[in-house]
Amino acid sequence: MKEIKAFVKPFKVNDICHHLIEAGFPNLTVSSAEGTGNLENSDPSVSTQFSITDSQVAKIEIVCNKENVDKIVAIISEQGRTGNPGDGLIYISDVEKAFRVKTGKDIRLD
Repeated sequence: MKEIKAFVKPFKVNDICHHLIEAGFPNLTVSSAEGTGNLENSDPSVSTQFSITDSQVAKIEIVCNKENVDKIVAIISEQGRTGNPGDGLIYISDVEKAFRVKTGKDIRLD
């Protein structure tokens, strides 16, 4: 199994998620985040929670079979692209194990 983490512009999230769900990937997590990006601005705006962040981002997380990674990455890239700097990043990681909170038992990963 693989975990995909995508950091994208918040205004692109609805389009990305709509296309992911339509393509058969309904199990995803979306959260708001803040980051510094390349921090090229010499006077970053001050966040309400952090002292040095300069960009609002959304994080989309999906765990999937390795066969689906390319399709999911393509959807995120196509729907998240604005053509401007700072469109975001996508990370792919291995998932070694997963456990159900309710039972504490591991979930079989194929």
